[in-house]
Amino acid sequence: MRNGRPSGEMRRNLGGSVAAALALVAGAASPLRAQMGPLGIPETRMGSGTSWLPDASPMHAAHYMLGRWTLMLHGKGFFQYDWQGGSRGSNQLGIVNWAMAAASRPLGGGRLQLRAMLSAEPWTVGSRGYPLLVQSGESYQGAPLHDRQHPHDLFMELSALYERPVGRNLGLSLYVAPVGEPAVGPVAFPHRPSAADDPLAPISHHWQDGTHITFGVVTAGVFSRNAKLEASWFSGREPDEIRTNFDYAGRRLDSYGARLTVNPGPRWSVSAWYAYLTSPEGLNPDESLHRIGASALTTQPVGTKGTWSSALIYGANDQIGPGPLAGSIVLESTVDLDGTNAFFGRVEYVRKSAEELVIPSVPPTTKYDVGALALGYVRTVGTVAGLAAGVGVRGSVNFVPSSLHAVYGRRTPAGAAIYLRLQPVGARQGGMKMDGMPGMHGGSHD
Repeated sequence: MRNGRPSGEMRRNLGGSVAAALALVAGAASPLRAQMGPLGIPETRMGSGTSWLPDASPMHAAHYMLGRWTLMLHGKGFFQYDWQGGSRGSNQLGIVNWAMAAASRPLGGGRLQLRAMLSAEPWTVGSRGYPLLVQSGESYQGAPLHDRQHPHDLFMELSALYERPVGRNLGLSLYVAPVGEPAVGPVAFPHRPSAADDPLAPISHHWQDGTHITFGVVTAGVFSRNAKLEASWFSGREPDEIRTNFDYAGRRLDSYGARLTVNPGPRWSVSAWYAYLTSPEGLNPDESLHRIGASALTTQPVGTKGTWSSALIYGANDQIGPGPLAGSIVLESTVDLDGTNAFFGRVEYVRKSAEELVIPSVPPTTKYDVGALALGYVRTVGTVAGLAAGVGVRGSVNFVPSSLHAVYGRRTPAGAAIYLRLQPVGARQGGMKMDGMPGMHGGSHD
């Protein structure tokens, strides 16, 4: 490693490690009944951090039973060629990926869950991230990233969650995470079923779920079977451009947020949130902001084997000081017809500044309305080392105002990606069976 950059050999080793880690999460044995948490809440409801999904959400995962511990392993990898056109476009071969292990057991009348989620993107995508037109957020070599999506950190989550019932329909929860996700925003995009087959991030990411990797989080919550109210205390600074370390130097728990989530039935989850973020951008340490938003997530059955998962999300950043609210909205959907063929789409709008898009010829506070439309298809073609392999294609058109025509070369710059997706074979749906790991035994657990 030179100057903090991995050697070619290290990149190859890490790429192999990703495939090996994903292979661990493949399941192909006896069925196991869906796990239930406190108050009888199904495990399929758990999204990223402490967020909730609809109970009917599909999940690809594998389970071991180790004494009183239940070990869940899952993850995903996209081996992709990403091409983005126009004057600011680029192309890249890379691997977008993450792998997660969660171990849970009964404890003190409640349930304890320990989680670790890792990504090899610092090596398989690189410190500069992958091309994505009109994307913005975070930095590279001391300058703002633009028209690229930053890589995820090596450590995406290291956390402990304890939930305990204190009444017939009332429970308390405590989430402590050296690296984790506060109760701000919707379920993070890598974990939303509505975005499950799309390898690229939303351009509204930093207006909605940009806090999903935070170095230092404490969240307390009170919940019933159908609603949860949470409050978080966390570090507001986003991860720095060194993606393999722990970003604690000079930081403290200086920000706060709250989220209310309601699951009115097994197919819906609705939430709203507010947060105050202290100095989120390292390049602008004197700037803080309010973040607000709301989301509606749904999963519906399609035929006998399929699901249709959708999300409508609004998020806005209100910079402290003069200036209007900068808002965003995304509508995304994935229709898995039969476990083999899936179609997905995303349409979004974001109001971004010249500073965020790095437009040097105008005042940095100048605002631009930008948008994106993406459509794609993925087909599961077989298994590789116990993992379900799918081949997919994604096409996109971006929309910029006429004032940015010269910057992007056109008002509708386009992009495309082709990819091989790997994920665990076993699929679980809310209220339905799931595939387990070899040597696992079915049954309920206290």
